[in-house]
Amino acid sequence: MNDGNVEELSVEELSERLMRIENDRAVLEQALEARREQAKHELAQEIRDLIEARGYTLDEILELLHGRRRRGTQRNTTTSRVYPKYVDPDNPKNVYKRGVLPGWMKEKMAANNLDPSNLEHRKIFKEQYLRREME
Repeated sequence: MNDGNVEELSVEELSERLMRIENDRAVLEQALEARREQAKHELAQEIRDLIEARGYTLDEILELLHGRRRRGTQRNTTTSRVYPKYVDPDNPKNVYKRGVLPGWMKEKMAANNLDPSNLEHRKIFKEQYLRREME
């Protein structure tokens, strides 16, 4: 087949070239879709790993994202973990159980020269400045 100027190609040659291009496009679209699916699964696994590394369950985070519980998921109460509750001795209405730090806790940490984003500082603050209770 002539690979020169497209204007010099016959109708049959143009049709054949167009058919190959369309076939190549279909193959590329399938490969792209397969790669996107693979990338979604990889991203989902990265997110699961990050959630677990931070000490949360997937359901806890999904509940926050959706604003409601996912259908069909029920917590197994026989294996549920019990987390301590931390109470501000200066104001018993200020309670922290786990998850995102409330504003009052961040403010008190900063007032005591502790960084709320530092895990070790959070541990120190809980031990020294809050009252621990179990539910």
